[in-house]
Amino acid sequence: MPRARAPLMTADIRASALRTIATERSGLDTLHEALANGLGQPFAAAVELIRAASGRVVVTGMGKSGHVGRKIAATLASTGTPAHFVHPAEASHGDLGMVQPEDVVIALSWSGETAELAAIVGHTRRFRVGLIGLTSNADSALGREADIALILPKAAEACPNGLAPTTSTTMQMALGDALAVALLEARGFSRQDFFVYHPGGKLGAQLKTVESIMHRGEALPRVGLDAAVADVVEMISAKGFGCAIVVDPDGRLAGVVTDGDLRRKLTSGNVTARRARDVMTPNPRRIAPDALAVEALEMVNRLRITALIVADGEDKPVGLVHVHDLLTLGVA
Repeated sequence: MPRARAPLMTADIRASALRTIATERSGLDTLHEALANGLGQPFAAAVELIRAASGRVVVTGMGKSGHVGRKIAATLASTGTPAHFVHPAEASHGDLGMVQPEDVVIALSWSGETAELAAIVGHTRRFRVGLIGLTSNADSALGREADIALILPKAAEACPNGLAPTTSTTMQMALGDALAVALLEARGFSRQDFFVYHPGGKLGAQLKTVESIMHRGEALPRVGLDAAVADVVEMISAKGFGCAIVVDPDGRLAGVVTDGDLRRKLTSGNVTARRARDVMTPNPRRIAPDALAVEALEMVNRLRITALIVADGEDKPVGLVHVHDLLTLGVA
């Protein structure tokens, strides 16, 4: 029969979590100091080597370093730096064909002596493929062979036995993120570019442009300044957006008439004699076609409106975005 274990107290569990985070945070502080000093120069060189490469970044690593490497490759690929992961044990069984002379290899090994990396490291030396080593041991095989060695500072693992990779993988992950962000910024990778690689889910929805979701052309409830109120009402009813866009003779945005405008301004006087110019709200809020959908959502929420006019550089209405479009898209 297995021996019964005493239940852990909530305070002990919380203390353990706090120790782990404190230890890993200390490792990140040490990495931060290293980047501000000696590690900064090879880090900048690594960024420039990747930027200058005409091929892809090939990330490799074994065990926990391999798991981190997969994440680094995914982050690079999603931020404009083509990258993929090659398992080092598979490299000598044909996957070395994935590494081409125009590529750059990033190899991760905390000790720098991971035996499984030998084939891919040797391949980079034979075919003069750029090699960036990410290790804590400058005198290791990886540290010596790499064209650029990113030497991580020593730090205590959060594991109480000092064995399970914890702080070390956190530092590897952070340095990989730093590489991806530095490359992103160096390339001028924009939010619009980001959408190309993230078209799905809520993030993709937020990065869609207003132009991609707006109603346009014949769908727009457009009337002239001198349109009779009866025609304005008919237009609002026909298009179903709860408003009519009023344009001047040159087609520029002059105002907007909403259901609320009609209720407020048509309670007295000769209704049939009034025109769109008499009941409209002049100079309405508008948004540019290349603005993000999430910006449109922020405006309709802040202004407490249900529809937003899209105007081009000449202030001519080219579209309309309704709050229902944003909700259906999944931006909110």
